[in-house]
Amino acid sequence: MRDLDLTTLRLFVTVCETRSIARAGEQSNIVGSAISKRLLALEDAVGVKLLIRRRHGVVATPAGETLLEHARAMLASADRVWRDMQSYAAGVKGQVRVFASASVLAESLADDLAGFLQQPEHLNIQVDIEERLSLDVVRGINDGLASVGICWDIADFQGLQTLPYRSDSLAVVTHPDHPLARFTRLPFAATLDYEQVSLSSASAVQSMLKQEAMRAGKPLIERVFVSNLNAVLRVVLANLAISVVPVEIAQAYVQARDLRIIPLTDHWAQRRFALCFRGGESLSPAARLLVDHLSAAR
Repeated sequence: MRDLDLTTLRLFVTVCETRSIARAGEQSNIVGSAISKRLLALEDAVGVKLLIRRRHGVVATPAGETLLEHARAMLASADRVWRDMQSYAAGVKGQVRVFASASVLAESLADDLAGFLQQPEHLNIQVDIEERLSLDVVRGINDGLASVGICWDIADFQGLQTLPYRSDSLAVVTHPDHPLARFTRLPFAATLDYEQVSLSSASAVQSMLKQEAMRAGKPLIERVFVSNLNAVLRVVLANLAISVVPVEIAQAYVQARDLRIIPLTDHWAQRRFALCFRGGESLSPAARLLVDHLSAAR
């Protein structure tokens, strides 16, 4: 099979997303006939039909859907290569991409990175951070999309090397008028009679809470789903539901809002985070320096 042309792949993605060669041409400033020619050449190169032409546009075949997924990943990698090379052209001597879970990002990572980047010997190092679910942190490191990952250490690290990072504690956060607000400590099972606000059901914390609810023989009553921890706390502040969040994050919010933080007594509520990477020999000098710095921040 001939090498795949990134320009053609980019046009293919645009056609799939717009479901129209004409609209793809308008977005890409290329005439539709030129796009059609490229797409026919692409189908010839891969040996299968990728698109079905219909009266009101085009749709991807099953093979086209598969190529679309691969094409998006290839284009994202190409864009990262371009950004990295531009950084070197601008004088950056090292660049490290980090995937981290939401809790890690919301707690101490920013301060730890600031301490690293402000050291004179690190002034020519650039760090890019992306928020990912713990599962995607591990997958991203294995796939080479980032050099360093940070997430809860209960994750399946799939053979990656790990080092301990920081720790935190999980607690129930409630409105002061909530029935649980009078407690100073309690087990998670005691919260299961009340509606809760949750982050993504794929998050490590949410998976753990569902497992613990099953062990207790009760369902986890999830009334509201939100996308970030700040939104979680705002829902609690409105007295719509309670939530389980890190104490370290809740305390910063409670300083300005009247909420109750009730530590959980369950053993798993004391969490440790871990740094993960594919192996010391695979780390660039800049990434190795960052890993050493973060692993010392406990």
